Amino acid sequence: MKTYVLKREQSIPITLNEAWDFFSSPLNLARITPNDMRFVVTSDYNADTKMYPGMIITYKISPLLGIKMDWMTEITHVDDKKYFVDEQRFGPYALWHHQHHFKEIDGGVHMTDLLHYAIPYGAIGRFANAVFVKSKVEQIFDYRTKAIEEMFGKYKY
Repeated sequence: MKTYVLKREQSIPITLNEAWDFFSSPLNLARITPNDMRFVVTSDYNADTKMYPGMIITYKISPLLGIKMDWMTEITHVDDKKYFVDEQRFGPYALWHHQHHFKEIDGGVHMTDLLHYAIPYGAIGRFANAVFVKSKVEQIFDYRTKAIEEMFGKYKY
């Protein structure tokens, strides 16, 4: 199985507590996901729910041609205000392992996303990644960067 890696880094001008509060809420993921994905958290959580190891989060997504899919992830690791990891338990990928790291810096927080993913179906999956999956994943993370900057401001280096 071919595994692909995407790494993204972003600094934002908010406190570590503010960053952790926002990103550790499962419902906020929809706020930083492109509208064309029709991303909806279907788990019974509210705005005060914070993630914890073992937490299962279910979603409906439409990543391609408006076709709705179910997706389930588990929060497998949480180190308060440092990092958390989500892994797909059911969904479109053969592997989805997404690390979210947070580090306090002068005037803000530096965030690092490290994603390892794989597509099922062997050669067909590798072809699909080359043709559209890789660019779609990059587009989603590009959107997140812009959405986060619009919400929290641009970090001044």
